[in-house]
Amino acid sequence: MPPSRSVTIEVPRWAQLVLLPLLLLLVWTVAGAVRHVLFLFLVALLIGLLLNPLVRGLGRAWIPRGAAVALVYLAFAAVVALAILALATVVVQQTRSAAHRVDNYFTVDSGHPTRTGAEQDLARFQRWLDHHHLGSLHVQHEGEKFLNQVGTKDVQKYTSKALRWAEGAGLTVVSLLFDAFLVVVVSIYMLLDMQRLTDAVDRRFPPRGRGGLIVRMEQAVASYVKGQLLLSVIIGVSVGLGLWILGMVGAVPNGGKYAAVFGAWAAFTELIPYIGPWLGAIPPVVYALVQDPLAALWVALLFLGIQQLEGHVVVPKVMGHTLRLHPLLVIFGLLAGGEIYGFAGILVALPLLAAGRAAWEFFSERVEFQKWTDDAPLAEIGVEPASKDEPAPERPPAPAA
Repeated sequence: MPPSRSVTIEVPRWAQLVLLPLLLLLVWTVAGAVRHVLFLFLVALLIGLLLNPLVRGLGRAWIPRGAAVALVYLAFAAVVALAILALATVVVQQTRSAAHRVDNYFTVDSGHPTRTGAEQDLARFQRWLDHHHLGSLHVQHEGEKFLNQVGTKDVQKYTSKALRWAEGAGLTVVSLLFDAFLVVVVSIYMLLDMQRLTDAVDRRFPPRGRGGLIVRMEQAVASYVKGQLLLSVIIGVSVGLGLWILGMVGAVPNGGKYAAVFGAWAAFTELIPYIGPWLGAIPPVVYALVQDPLAALWVALLFLGIQQLEGHVVVPKVMGHTLRLHPLLVIFGLLAGGEIYGFAGILVALPLLAAGRAAWEFFSERVEFQKWTDDAPLAEIGVEPASKDEPAPERPPAPAA
């Protein structure tokens, strides 16, 4: 058999009926028992598939594979660490600033007569209602009553909780370092042996068309990551630019000051499929609502327009040719990932589905199931059909009554 010819494996019917159900049951049981370890190995596999093309490229430049793995991983770790550090620093600083602004808005008196910012806005809104013949709505009285019931201590308590949450985010990251270390070690071992595994698979299943199994999975994961990062950058820049413009025209007070922060937050949440755009809109809308209810309306319209543009233009163009998965399968994968491993499962569900689709396409070309239909002739039972030219046999006479 020539080397370029693809190998086809036929699964007999008895294996389909007995071995495959038992194998699926065994895999399901073992996966449930070692769910955490399996998740770490899957994440390490995704990282290995993503970085292996870079390692292979350095190998073509006469760099030993071990040194290439070290260079690529150091660069990858540096980029990820800088991104996490920058995001954590910005989030903590801006949360602290926003908490102080909210605290001052409800607790610090100013103006003539001396009132807090919330009380001044309530009085301004009540005058607007009175001017438009809606004085029967006593918004100012009910609002001041609510503020008095809440009290200064409660507002300070909530802002202190927000500060503690922001400052404790770093501790949460530190608690994940052990798992991250395991992922790094496993992915390094995978990268060191990836070429050996690729050669072994190619020897057993000679590549054809779009390449071998490992190459196809690498291309699927790389295409998804590139498309998702490009989508996040587009949405983040759009949100930041939109908030900056709203701040420049005065529609959102201090909108330009926090445009970069909210844009970075929108870009980060865009990595979360389906619910990410809504999570990205919550902090800007809440901030604008504290500043001015009309500003919150402008921010909500901005995010609504960006999401419409994303759904009808950006996503079909960017992700249409990268994921190649049916929407129902995507939704099932996201729900299953969240059910199995929470938020982290949602993040890795789609790249795993992309890699799984590549593996499915590869083996579907090389594995066949024996058909259950049989074209063999039926067994003879000793009775031949009568010919049309022969007379029909006579029936015996019926017995007399």
